[in-house]
Amino acid sequence: MYLKYMRFLRTLWCCKKFGRIALVAAAAAMVGACTALAPRETSDEAGFAPGPDRPAVTAQRRMVASAHPLASRVGLDILRRGGGAIDAAVAMAAVLTLVEPQSSGIGGGGFLMHFDGRTGEIAAYEGREAAPAATREIDFLEADGTVMARERYRVGGISVAVPGALRMLELAQARHGRLSWAGLWAPAIRLARVGFLVSPRLHRSIAGDRYLAGNAAARAYFFDAEGSPLATGALRRNPALAETLAAIAEDGADAFYRGSVARDIAAAVAADPRAGKMTASDLAGYRVRERARLCRPYRVWLVCGFGPPTAGGITTLMMLAMLERFDMAALAPNSPEAVHLFAEAARLANADRLRYVADPDFVEVPSTGLLDGDYLARRAALIRAGRALAEVAPGTPPGTERRTLLHGSSDDREQPSTTHLSVIDAEGNAVALTASVGGAFGSRIMVRGFMLNNHATDFSAVPRTAGGRPKVNRPEAGKRPRSAQSPTFVFDGSGRLVLALGSPGGPRIIAHVVKTILGVLDWKLDVQAAIALPNRAVRGDVVELEAETPLADVADALRAMGHEVRLRPMTSGLQGIAVSEGVLTGGADPRREGIAMGD
Repeated sequence: MYLKYMRFLRTLWCCKKFGRIALVAAAAAMVGACTALAPRETSDEAGFAPGPDRPAVTAQRRMVASAHPLASRVGLDILRRGGGAIDAAVAMAAVLTLVEPQSSGIGGGGFLMHFDGRTGEIAAYEGREAAPAATREIDFLEADGTVMARERYRVGGISVAVPGALRMLELAQARHGRLSWAGLWAPAIRLARVGFLVSPRLHRSIAGDRYLAGNAAARAYFFDAEGSPLATGALRRNPALAETLAAIAEDGADAFYRGSVARDIAAAVAADPRAGKMTASDLAGYRVRERARLCRPYRVWLVCGFGPPTAGGITTLMMLAMLERFDMAALAPNSPEAVHLFAEAARLANADRLRYVADPDFVEVPSTGLLDGDYLARRAALIRAGRALAEVAPGTPPGTERRTLLHGSSDDREQPSTTHLSVIDAEGNAVALTASVGGAFGSRIMVRGFMLNNHATDFSAVPRTAGGRPKVNRPEAGKRPRSAQSPTFVFDGSGRLVLALGSPGGPRIIAHVVKTILGVLDWKLDVQAAIALPNRAVRGDVVELEAETPLADVADALRAMGHEVRLRPMTSGLQGIAVSEGVLTGGADPRREGIAMGD
């Protein structure tokens, strides 16, 4: 009976011809979006069965990898119907807005890289959130100049920055897409109407959040009538989001950035007890930036990442350049020696990241100097085998020696609730898209069925150093906060794409991406095995090792080298696709619910 009811609802959605639904359904029919994507009867059938021994997925023509089985199924169907990589990415991002609201969505932002398989061109579209026009650098300080308590500014209207994800998707799809914009939204609209099954991860995210129930709309959506978090396997519909997405399908991103949706967003931000400064005018004025893509050789490969305001691309390339000095292939991936070298490279690169990288429209970022070969060789020469550096400080890359240092270093602020998807289509076009709403469920403000980000708090809460110098990542009107998001492509010596990947994880994103690149290129693992390698990262001078993995066994050896070590759970959520001799191999973090699919 349940399946018959789902088929009945699906028939209504795909075929009923009236009003706005007719337009979207007709477009969906053109691209075959009305396929059997109704919710499954059990969570196992929906694909929620992560495990450490998950095998790699192989394909011959096309592949997708995302954080949720429904998103991956939709993306693969779009490719099968003739869509390009960017078409699949848009459709997948729309579904993730519905099924993974704790991590990403149209109320957030992101970084998208597109590779054209015919021309070899790499385009980088930045949809990072922007600070409202009324932003001041002291917005997160109390009247006495001390920083606000975290719960004062990490949640609510004060934390919301102007979303950029939708404008970014629209521009990239207009440039590179093949299918109609409207049809790409039809699967997510239909799923929002007929419902999806709450995954174990979504249930845990709801149950573990202290603030979500404080917003009336979020409370009504994420909790049942008795006030309990939605149970795993519960069927959840989101008609409000369906209407919002239907408007976007019909009228494009303007349906979000102008008119009633924009007014409702601004009103919700202003009405929140921790009122924010974002207005409808801020939304109408948002513009996507096309940013530099940064490429640098690593051994016999070329690695390409995203330029500022994310520090992900620069820092990934810096770490790899320093590690290139060492024979990483000769070291076991989980050996103390390999982790030591990784940690030292991360410490040196992070010191420069925090000192120099921020929004290039507001700060002069010495990208060329930071990636200069001689400079990186000098930084790498500081690394000693078997002994941790007692102290790590920012270096002086070329172009900064004679310049008065006008800015001071900023600390890490980025939060870990993020998503990543990778796509390669039959023509060799590829997308690596990392997107986020900030912390889990962002600001915890729900509007029109989606969550608003809390990325305004990725700026430095304390805007100036003790000496009065402004920090590179201080809040400023219109500025985009620094990020660690790292969508990445890797090419062989002939310019052929060999890897498309990226990860959630806040400041740990860079470490997750570098670990996986080393796993594939140096340790010759398939991409799934490389993703599954125990995670390692550095926060400040602390080396973090994934608890309850073989890395826990090397903690004492690292301490003997002088490292401060902490064991902690570490889920990456990384999704990647590798290409070798015409075979596509996909992988997804076995610690989470994502899957790769292809044919």
